[in-house]
Parts: sequence; structure tokens; C-alpha cells
Amino acid sequence: MNKIKRYMENGVAARARRARSSSGSGGFTLIELMIVIAIIFILLGLAAGRYDMTILRSREAVLKHDLQVLREAIDNFTLDKQAAPQSLEDLHQAGYLREVPVDPMTQATDWDPVFDNVVMSPDQVSSGMTDVHSHSPLKSRFDGTDYNTW
Repeated sequence: MNKIKRYMENGVAARARRARSSSGSGGFTLIELMIVIAIIFILLGLAAGRYDMTILRSREAVLKHDLQVLREAIDNFTLDKQAAPQSLEDLHQAGYLREVPVDPMTQATDWDPVFDNVVMSPDQVSSGMTDVHSHSPLKSRFDGTDYNTW
């Protein structure tokens, strides 16, 4: 009977030891979870800031490209027709532009045209659009220049 009693006590004690050791490493504490969540939020904040900067850089690249296309269309129209266009719609109707592009900074087709006298020859001077700028009053966050001076 003593042997059985000792065997039972050893079995109970061994099970209790196993239960104690496995319960201590079975999960995460609340502090560990809070630290991991805080790190995730910090990384998300950094990613959101970089995303905004990437969007702004792409809008600036589109603006530069659109201005280049518009200025090239103005020059081609002026050389072909021997007169400067009076509006961006003239460029569209004459086939120099498929459509008037949207200003990526203002999200509208509200470009600011620049009108001046165009000298085609010594005896031929006409007035018309010679350049175009963005209508946005904002400044570039990268180089500090106004978008409407590009």
C-alpha cells in the first residue's frame, strides 16, 4: 500500500510540475502585445508619410509633363498656322491635343495662359497665347517654388 501511495503522489506531483511549466510559456503577456502593436502603428505612420510624399512627387511629375506637352502644342500650332492660339480649346479643336489635360494640382482644367505678341516675320505680328502655367497657388515641398511659375 505504501508503494501505491508513493506512486500516486509522484504521479500527481509530476503532473502538477508539467502544468506549471507549460502554462508559463503558453502565451504572450499584455505588455508584449502592447509593444508589438505600438511598433506596428509607428511603422504604419512612417509608411503613410512616405505614401503622401510619393503621391506629391508623382503629381509634380505629371504637371511638368503636361506643361511640356502644352508648350510644345502651342509652338507647333503657332508655326503651322502662322498665328498663336487664343485658348487651349483652339489647340484641342485643331487636333494638337486630344483633350485639354487636367492640372494635377488643382484637379481642374483651369490653366493660366500667358498672352503676348508673336513675331512671325518683320511685317507680321499677332497677339496670342505664348505660354501656360498651373493655376495652383501652392508651393512645391521639395524645391520651394510656386507651381504657377513652372
